[in-house]
Amino acid sequence: MRGRPLVPVSLLTGFLGSGKTTVLNRLLRQPGLGRIAIVINEFGEIGLDHELVESSSEDMILLRSGCLCCTIRGDLVDTLQRLVRRRDDGEIAFDRVVIETTGLADPAPILHTLMQDPVLIAVYRLDGVITTVDAANGNATLDCQIEAVKQAAVADRILLTKTDLVSPDRSTALVERLGRLNPAAPIVVVRDGNVDPASILDAGLYDPATKSLNVQRWLQVEAYTAGRHRDHHHHGHDVNRHDAHIKATCLTFDTPLDGAAFDTWLGVLLMLKGRDMLRIKGIVNVAGLDGPLIIHGVQHVFHPPVRLKRWPGGDRRTRIVFITRDIDEAALRDTLAVFWREPARPSAAAS
Repeated sequence: MRGRPLVPVSLLTGFLGSGKTTVLNRLLRQPGLGRIAIVINEFGEIGLDHELVESSSEDMILLRSGCLCCTIRGDLVDTLQRLVRRRDDGEIAFDRVVIETTGLADPAPILHTLMQDPVLIAVYRLDGVITTVDAANGNATLDCQIEAVKQAAVADRILLTKTDLVSPDRSTALVERLGRLNPAAPIVVVRDGNVDPASILDAGLYDPATKSLNVQRWLQVEAYTAGRHRDHHHHGHDVNRHDAHIKATCLTFDTPLDGAAFDTWLGVLLMLKGRDMLRIKGIVNVAGLDGPLIIHGVQHVFHPPVRLKRWPGGDRRTRIVFITRDIDEAALRDTLAVFWREPARPSAAAS
């Protein structure tokens, strides 16, 4: 396995009936897509030609309530390790993996596994979270199902399905709501399950076109800035807030952070509020380091930080995106201030 590029893994999630399997079937029929291994974490079959389907048994994955079982972590590790062994033995060949979750799944356990397991991170890399949202039932589902809110909140790409069943005004209202919930995720309208693979794959930090890390594309910081600007001038409500609970926040710091203070702050924050940190990702300027640290976490679990030798552009500010539940920007900044005080900016009159 040494010397091989990491295998990109896409997580396909979405609430019950939102069209995940239809999208997956259409996706696999696209010419030139390459070889894909499919992991389905619920009992089922997909007819594939020259492709692999890995189906975990239902009793391993689902509780009686229908919720995703925490034991998926061990099951998923075993499945992905088995895929690698079969690939290395010449039994199968694949260039990427797509994991389809159950409709009631909280994506966090799967993301935890992909970011934390030492065996998996040596072979696989998380490419992105793709979430399907049903245009006909999406608003009602978001009103009633916290799992659906989480699925949309942590997405890197949102697929809006069944738009042919609703009026344009109804679709527009749902798009605006999803934009408030997750400003940085592009929303792709999908008809009959058909979607351009280029619009949803290779959505992560790694840019396969340049073989490098594309931090700005991954963070999409401008989406949060633009959102606040639109809100201030037009709407009178916080564009980054879904409701009284789920909120998207981007913290920026002009000066380098003290490494020990930042590490302590993040550790305390995750210990006290980890379950409410739905997703965190950022580029951090640590005092004393020539290049930045790339961080990526889901709830209390963090992928090992990636240290870059140099900055990818001229902007050397720390930028951290938080998708949180019942945590606002002031609380994040105030807790960091306990451990570190950002140096005051020079006034305009300073010489």
